[in-house]
Amino acid sequence: DNGTTWDNATSPTANHLMEVTFGNNTFVAVGYSGNILRSTDNGTTWDNVTSPTANSLFGVGFGNNTFVAVGSSGNIVRSTDNGSTWDNATSPTANNLLQVVFGNNTLVAGGTYGNIVTTNNGITWANATSSTTNHLYGVTLGNDTFVTVGESGYIIRSTNNGTNWNNVTSPTTNNLYGVTFGNDTFVGVGWSGNIVRSTDNGINWNNVTSSTTNNLYGVTLGNDTFVGVGESGTIVRSTDNGTTWDNATSPTANHLM
Repeated sequence: DNGTTWDNATSPTANHLMEVTFGNNTFVAVGYSGNILRSTDNGTTWDNVTSPTANSLFGVGFGNNTFVAVGSSGNIVRSTDNGSTWDNATSPTANNLLQVVFGNNTLVAGGTYGNIVTTNNGITWANATSSTTNHLYGVTLGNDTFVTVGESGYIIRSTNNGTNWNNVTSPTTNNLYGVTFGNDTFVGVGWSGNIVRSTDNGINWNNVTSSTTNNLYGVTLGNDTFVGVGESGTIVRSTDNGTTWDNATSPTANHLM
């Protein structure tokens, strides 16, 4: 019902789960200690799958029929069979990688100290030149533009598939933890409920009024509804392209990432 009401699902792990993505009718979630879960029934039931790493995994993305997860010490793992089996990929960095996204036949991952790595196949990865040394917590793609957000409100963007990056002026100095794109709008969320948006391909950004002061750690879009999640089970939603936001009733007091 477009994020209006929520139910708990039974999890097969007590480890922290940091991110979830969807592809080929399969949900994949990743988290601490290399934990990987998958669901093939719209998130109703979940199973553990064997992970090739004990390093924590912080981000997961899907593209070209491949799931890719990234994590601590630069760890990158990939699956080409809908998340059933996973292998390590060679990483060009030992820095933590916190988020990964696919678009324009390119996977882009961002992480600590401004580290950005890219690949076109998920196997061979290379460092990209970053315009910041601030930690980068979230990355997304829209209208042929990659945008990453991070520490102290930093926002940087690339219009050549992640090869080169430029800083843009941010309306906040709060940490931004998540960013997404839809309906020609970028939306970022972060510390103290901060929400920012851009309607010109990430060039200019404005603060919008948030319905919470709790930290927001993630944001996504579906069915013309933006949904942000965060501290103490907070869920907020917007049905007007991120202009106004309302709280939704959450079934949990645990942090949502």
